[in-house]
Amino acid sequence: QGDRLGICVTHFEPKLLERGLVCSPGAVQTLYATIVQVDKIPFFKFPITSKSKLHISIGHETAMASILLFSLSQGGVSPQEFSFTEEYLYVEDYSHTQANLENVPSPIEGACIDSQALPSTVFALLEFDKPVICSLDALLIASKLDTDIHSNLCRLAFQGNVLCPMTDKNYVNTVLPNLKLVKFKQKEGIVDRMQDEYTVIVKSLFKKETNIDLFINKKVTLSTGEVGIIEGTFGSSGKIRIRLNSELSESSKKMLTPVKKKGNESSEQNETIGVTLRFKKYMFEKS
Repeated sequence: QGDRLGICVTHFEPKLLERGLVCSPGAVQTLYATIVQVDKIPFFKFPITSKSKLHISIGHETAMASILLFSLSQGGVSPQEFSFTEEYLYVEDYSHTQANLENVPSPIEGACIDSQALPSTVFALLEFDKPVICSLDALLIASKLDTDIHSNLCRLAFQGNVLCPMTDKNYVNTVLPNLKLVKFKQKEGIVDRMQDEYTVIVKSLFKKETNIDLFINKKVTLSTGEVGIIEGTFGSSGKIRIRLNSELSESSKKMLTPVKKKGNESSEQNETIGVTLRFKKYMFEKS
């Protein structure tokens, strides 16, 4: 249906082109990656997770793309909008109504972000295995086409429009560093000994080769409740010095007091006190 037009193109090998577009300059673009707002198909029963791959149908093409999900952190612009000026939270798994962000530590006093306070809007960074050609605000459909066609299952995962077309082949270095995408991490160590009532030496929190300068003044929490900051390194074996905000409690001092053993056996502390460091990392930040 519709009008058809034959165009004679000289010096062109027809085997090089199966299907193409005729348009005015700038009407279409070559995408290496893009950001879309995820509009999940409710009948799709498979999980949609970051670092997975789906088939993306856009324009006249279908290509594989890796997925990275994220959602707007608390506050900021309207959750329906995308902006490079905002900070976003990494989403491991997507559920139909809410980003699965329970138990994600907040940068504020190590608290957990309330998932009910988060917007339901989830965005996805799609990185194509091969570049695709599409219009400026093209609609795309993500699907799981490798599902058995004889099974009674929906293969369409989500739809969305191109919000941020990445037309630079080197987008990983030119565009993604501008995306403030946060992933929360946690490190755990053990108090090695008490240096004084306000200072403890901690081991196993970092590897020996870790650049401790990146963590100076970061807040840590002891399993006994005391809070302090990383003051610096201690020795050359990867141990660090923690300065506490308040004096160690009597019970903590007792736990750290060495217990003398009989004979020539060396003494050891009464009980182990754990140390937790929670921090956020920008996934695309250039080191």
